Amino acid sequence: MANESEKQNQSPKKGGKVAIVVGIVVIIALLGVIVFLLLKEQKLEDQVAEKQETPKRDVVVTQDNVDEVVDDMVNQEYVEPGYYSVSMSTEWHFETGEVASNDAFVENVPENTNDVYFDVFLKEDESTPILQSPVIPRGGKMESIKLDTPLEKGTHDCVMVYHLIDENQNTVSTLRFGFKIVIEN
Repeated sequence: MANESEKQNQSPKKGGKVAIVVGIVVIIALLGVIVFLLLKEQKLEDQVAEKQETPKRDVVVTQDNVDEVVDDMVNQEYVEPGYYSVSMSTEWHFETGEVASNDAFVENVPENTNDVYFDVFLKEDESTPILQSPVIPRGGKMESIKLDTPLEKGTHDCVMVYHLIDENQNTVSTLRFGFKIVIEN
């Protein structure tokens, strides 16, 4: 009789332990599935937000580069950015904050590997651009630059962020440069 009561006492203990182990495994599996689904959803949201934040930009076309721009648009092959040579004036002068500058220019030299566009920010506020350029193709140059947001008289420390882009105008790399904007009146 003692053996039968010992067997009866041991059976529920073993069954309870198995149930606890199975319960823990199920909980861990459910947590894993939940984490996976949350990460997948976040990744999709990030991709959608990235596409919405990078709008297409117009291309600067001049009489000198119209044939080249058309050829590049039709035949352009993606090339990883290997380097980027900056050609720009480092101090831009404006008679007032509302007119185009006579000495500001930005050039995308032909030796560069990608088309570019740039955004200009005041050094103290890099969340709001004061100028957003169109796309400048390789070999293109932007002159007679006018600010999107007029500035008051004085010297302003600024940051230019270049975006090297692929054929779909997706940013593949960025470069940052400091320069000054001087508003005369």
